[in-house]
Amino acid sequence: MLAAVALVFMVVTSARAELLIRITEGADSAIPVAVVPFAENGNMPAGDKLSSIVQSDLTMSGEFRPLPPEKMLSLPSQRSDVHFRDWKMLGQRYVLVGQLTRKGDRVQARYELFDVNREQRILGQTATAPASNLRSLAHHVSDKVYEAITGVQGVFSTKLAYVTLDRVNGKARYRLQVSDIDGKRAGIRLESQEPIMSPAWSPDGKKLAYVSFETGKPIIYVHELRTGERTEVADFPGLNSAPSWSADGQSLLMTLSKDRNAEVYQMDLGSRKTTRLTNHWAIDTEATWDSSGDGVFFTSDRSGGPQVYYMNRPGAEPRRVTFGSRYNARPRPDNQGKYVYYVHQRDRAFHIARTNLETEEETVLTRTESDESPSVSPNGRMLIYATKRDGDSVLTVVAADGGAAYSLPAAEGDVRDPAWGPVAR
Repeated sequence: MLAAVALVFMVVTSARAELLIRITEGADSAIPVAVVPFAENGNMPAGDKLSSIVQSDLTMSGEFRPLPPEKMLSLPSQRSDVHFRDWKMLGQRYVLVGQLTRKGDRVQARYELFDVNREQRILGQTATAPASNLRSLAHHVSDKVYEAITGVQGVFSTKLAYVTLDRVNGKARYRLQVSDIDGKRAGIRLESQEPIMSPAWSPDGKKLAYVSFETGKPIIYVHELRTGERTEVADFPGLNSAPSWSADGQSLLMTLSKDRNAEVYQMDLGSRKTTRLTNHWAIDTEATWDSSGDGVFFTSDRSGGPQVYYMNRPGAEPRRVTFGSRYNARPRPDNQGKYVYYVHQRDRAFHIARTNLETEEETVLTRTESDESPSVSPNGRMLIYATKRDGDSVLTVVAADGGAAYSLPAAEGDVRDPAWGPVAR
């Protein structure tokens, strides 16, 4: 007999559900940039200033070191007010200035980015957003500034999905949440007394697949974020776990044990037909497509312990990718086909590591010791994972080379299973 299950669907943002930001370490090579507080015309919404959000975004990337406003010699808002000599004296390589204008229920941002050494404007744009959505406008500006300097698309406008766990009157409360990448504007999408695991974004960012135990057994669901509508897609006997989307959004990789052993399958979401991709006495799980969408990485213990394997096409003979320890699991490739990231055990501690797929060189990226569930940003420049820090369960973002880091502790309870969403289409 199944225990009674409390299950609630929610789309309302809860301030208590937001993650907190804690910068843990910076990078010595970070680029100095001055984000000058934007001039304001008209009544602006209460809350964080746009320039403050841009400063925080650039800091989180690990690639920039914004200058505190109190150290600025002037606060220009347009090109004619920028005195490059002052910014050179302050050691800045770039300076961002701008103006915000309230027009009815919308806010317009005009902004310019200058290369201080060359004394040239490298970016000048105008963008608008509803006054109630100033944070999205700020993330948009951050994306444009990041791309103008690095040549790589910014990801500050993307989303995070994750699961939190706390207890109410002694009972577990699991919540599937979606937030900005800085933890703000968190929204609870599903709440249950039973575990929720392994959220995975569809490539268009409109759906999440995940595993829920609400019926007393693991079942894979696909959840439409706009409407809250859910579809049960895998309820086979035994294990239904580890969903991962194909690049076209038409199928899911998953682990099923319906044929007695845990194997990797591909399910066509239209027909619900499943195709078995692995066939071995060992446990094969945690599959994900490579950057090309042709090959599959997965975890298998066929060599005596969990290791990362790769098939260059579904059903091909797998080859082992990781060798640096007895435990390597949860592979997540980058979007360039250069690296695969995974959980790596060393000296009884669990870290996040990566292997260069061309040179086979392995690098341990994290300094924390209870790390799990890595997820790579869409531009391949950052990595988020779950870990323990000072007794708290937190999400931590590091530069993909293991440089600067910031953590996102939950305001209450534990936080786990992060999934970095795609760039919106």
